[in-house]
Parts: sequence; structure tokens; C-alpha cells
Amino acid sequence: MTSPADQDRLDRLRLIRSPNIGPITYFQLIQRFGTAGAAIEAIPNLAARGGGKAPILAKNDDIAREVEAVERLGARYLFVGQGLYPALLAEIDSAPPALIVRGDLRLLERPAVALVGARNASAAACRFARILAQGLSDDGMLIVSGLARGIDTAAHQGSIANGTVGVIASGIDIAYPPENKDLQEDIATRGILIAEQPPGREPLARHFPSRNRIIAGLCVGTVVVEAAPKSGSLITARLAAEAGREVMAVPGSPMDPRAQGCNQLIRDGATLIQSAADVLETVRPISGLMLNSPKRDYGGAQDMPDPGTAERTRITNLLSPTPVAVDELIRQSGLVPAVVQMVLLELELAGRLERHAGGRVSLG
Repeated sequence: MTSPADQDRLDRLRLIRSPNIGPITYFQLIQRFGTAGAAIEAIPNLAARGGGKAPILAKNDDIAREVEAVERLGARYLFVGQGLYPALLAEIDSAPPALIVRGDLRLLERPAVALVGARNASAAACRFARILAQGLSDDGMLIVSGLARGIDTAAHQGSIANGTVGVIASGIDIAYPPENKDLQEDIATRGILIAEQPPGREPLARHFPSRNRIIAGLCVGTVVVEAAPKSGSLITARLAAEAGREVMAVPGSPMDPRAQGCNQLIRDGATLIQSAADVLETVRPISGLMLNSPKRDYGGAQDMPDPGTAERTRITNLLSPTPVAVDELIRQSGLVPAVVQMVLLELELAGRLERHAGGRVSLG
């Protein structure tokens, strides 16, 4: 017989693994209905109100197989709003509803700093990243990176003796890049390995920005060591800034394209970093405050309005294939935020709405 706790875990995973249900939709469903099970029962009606068919939810058998695979791999789930889920990560709007983790979870009690940069980094930048990571970890900071080639690898190597966090874009059983297989296993043993994707999932291009938001969300600040314009590291820096975290960058030669991203970050207001002491000076005053600040509430059903036909029509008419900020919809519709969010939830479950970065939405 399945216990209530186990059933709740299965219901949460069914929601998370279902089409049209991303992190924001997941949170709104839990906020509205209190439990994943109640949300699942309500989805057909919500989708019908949004003018479409209910999404096909993940099958119970598929979820059961995933849970078995996670347990077989020696990993475990962390669900947002429960237990050991990282407090700072839970604060971001797109917090992953579930993480799959291996390693020493006690490390998550430390203040964390992300160290990211170019995959094709210079030898000098890799050496600096390794020294910087070691200095910070020796001083009690938890170093977080993405296990990519170049700067990420150097950051993990420099901090692994004190425990480091590797966030990957694949399932927790997939090593990418392949040459980091041993390093990834070492991190899972001596540090913490984190995946959002289910076991067996190969890394796809769209998974890397999702991984980057986890890296940024875990940390009080992000340091970029070397990055070309439009690189993934700059995405991480942008996500950190959007989450209200510190953004820091190591300057480089104007003659090296790999330094252009960092130099631009500094021009735009990022803190210039030349040593571990510079990072500590930047994040130490805020780390304790952030870690002890009031946490976002992810539990319990809350009263949310049921929009009428006129309200749905008003919001739908304001939408188009061009992404628009939700705040702008609230302003132009003249409706309270809860009503607007509920209509958007109905449209998304009906497959008629797409969500974009920066809190923007468009008709699908």
C-alpha cells in the first residue's frame, strides 16, 4: 500500500513531467489547490476554461520507473518547499519543482558562490579559476559550477577537496562532457551532484539555460572568469542579476575575444574581481542576510479568484504571438494580479500560452 507521503511524491512528479506544466505553472497549481493530487484532478476543468484540451499527464508507470531508477543510482529527490531543498534556489520564480541529487547534502548549509566561464578558456584563466575556487572554498564558501569544459572544470578541481556542487543538464546518470566522467563521479561522492532532468535524459541545447538558472539560484553571487559575448556564462550572470544576487567578473585583455563578455559585465556594473578576497568582500555582508531572510511559501492552498468570461476575454484579447510582460497585462487589463495569473494558468494548461524569459508570455 502506498503511503500518503509516497503518493504525494508520485503526484508531484506526474505534474512536473507533464507537458505544459513548467515550474511557474506547477507552483501556481500547488498554491491554488494545496496538493499535487488535487491539482491533477482540477486540470481538465482548468484546461477547458482555457479553451483547449487537458494536457496528457505523465503515466503512473513511467513515474514509478523513474523513482526506481533514482533509488538504484543512489540518488534522492528534493522537492521545493520541503526538507533539504536549497533555500536560496526556492526563492527564484522558476525554482525547479524537484531536484535529483547525490552527495553530502550538509554542504548546502554553506553560503555558495557560482564560478563559471568559457569552455574554450585560456590556460591562464583556468589556472586563475582553480586558484580562486580553492581560496574561496578554504574560507568556507561552497563553489557551484556546471561541470563543463574549461572554467567549470577548473572551478570544481580547485574546490573539490572541501566539497563542490556540480549542476548538470542531463540525467544524473549521464556524464557530459564524457571526459569529465571521473570528475562527475568524484563530485557525487565528495560534494553534491544535482540534476533536474530524469535519469537517462541526454543533455539537449534547451536544458543548458535551465541548468544555468539553478547555478545562479543556488548562490549569493556569480563570478564569471572568462566569457565571450552571448555565451552561456553571461546567461548565468543575467539570471543571477534578475534574482537579486551579486554579479562579479574577472577582467581580461581587450585583445582576447574570450574576455569581452567579462569586460562588458564590468562596464555594466558587475564587481571587478582580482582575488578570492575581492569575492568575499562582496558577498560576505549579504550572505548571512540572504540565508536567514523570510522564505517563499510553497505550501498550503490559498484562496484564488475564479475569473469570469468577460475577464478571460479581456486578457486573451491583450495577448498576441509577441511576448509581453505579465505586469503589462495587469496594467492594461485593470484586473487584480491573481485574476490575470489564473487566466494565464488556464490558457497554459489548454496549450494556448507560452512562457518566456523575464516573466513574459505570448499566445502559443
